[in-house]
This record gives sequence, C-alpha cells and structure tokens, in this order.
Amino acid sequence: MKHEHFVVQSPATPAEQLILLFHGVRDNPRAMGEIGSYFTKEFPQALVVSIGGPFVSDNGNGRQWFSVQGITEENRLQRIAEVMPKFIEVVRYWQLHSGVSDAATALVGFSQGSIMSLEAMKAEPKLAGRVVAFSGRFAQLPDAHFGESVVHLVHGETDSVIALEHAQAAEARLKALGSDVTLDIEPGVGHGINQGMMDNALSRLHYYVPQHYWQEAMSGKKGDLIAFKY
Repeated sequence: MKHEHFVVQSPATPAEQLILLFHGVRDNPRAMGEIGSYFTKEFPQALVVSIGGPFVSDNGNGRQWFSVQGITEENRLQRIAEVMPKFIEVVRYWQLHSGVSDAATALVGFSQGSIMSLEAMKAEPKLAGRVVAFSGRFAQLPDAHFGESVVHLVHGETDSVIALEHAQAAEARLKALGSDVTLDIEPGVGHGINQGMMDNALSRLHYYVPQHYWQEAMSGKKGDLIAFKY
C-alpha cells in the first residue's frame, strides 16, 4: 500500500520486533525518525519505521492524521473514526511485510500520533503488544480491557497542549478495567520529548514484565517467565 514513511532501521536478518513511529500534527516521518534512532540502538533486531499521516496539515506544513481546525471533544471522535481504518491498515501492512506478530509490535506515538495509537487499541485490542504514548491522550476513555497488551504513558508535567490530567485519567481508567498500564511523568517538561522521557520509554520496553506473565506464575502455570521481546 502507498503511504508516507521513512525506514529508520531494517535489520539484515528477519526482524524480531516491529517498532512503528507516529508523529504529531504538522510534523513528518523523517523528523520523527530521529526519535526512532534511540530505538535502533537499543533494539538492533527491530524493523523501525516512521509513518506519516495521510493528509497534509491544515497550515500546509507537515502531515496529520486528522484536522485540528475547530476541534472539539465531540468532533475529535468522529474525525478519528473516519481515518482509523487507514491507521490499522498501515500497521497490518508492516506486520505482514516484516513477518512480526502483533505481540512483538510496538506503536510509538507523539501527541496526535499517540492519540491515534491509543484509539487504535480500542478499535482493535490485539493490534500491538505495546503502545508507548508520548504526550498523548485518549479521545474518549476506554470501556473495555486491552487483553495482554501493555500501554506505557510518558508525559511532561507542564504540558499545556495535552494536559497531564489526560494521561492520569487514562492510567486510572485502564487500571480500573484491569489493563496493563504504566505512567511516567517528567518534571518541568511541556509538550515534547526530552532525554528523561526517552529513557523512561526505553526502560519500560526493556524491563517491564507484563502482568499476565506474573499472573501465570502466581497461578502455578508452567512456562517461561519472560518479559515481552523488547
């Protein structure tokens, strides 16, 4: 399928993980690819691809998944619903292309890219094993369990574009539903990604053991207690 993208890393051997990056509004896949370079160092066997939004942004600079002109809490949901099939199609395309399963796929978004990634998990819970949402939010809080998928929220304390309260509400709702979620708050940071936020994200992907592994161990089921392949 045709879509804007930038391949940040393509391993010489079959990929063990798939990391898809989704930029914010008025950005582009090559710029978001700079964030991807951090993941290439940590996960050399991963296929890392930065995906561009399907539409030119409202002001003509960069791309977007949906328009933010006249955006409200009500019409945001409709705009996301209209473009969601394209988003899911892109993820499935790269999973098929790479031969990587949904369990070994991570969706990494910033701002609007995080919104799309989080909302995609509501639309199709088995789309990915992990979501890393930098400075993002749900358009509407979920009302169903995310299964074995893990959501890592990473947010700046002083974000004035997408307030921290949205991430805190997402964490609380996901926990109430029994879903696996973490929230890391970076003091003194606004709407952006600094080194501390990146370190938190990489640490979560490397070392966080999903709840279902612990539950299996506590239930006495035999099997390897291992973290997600990241």
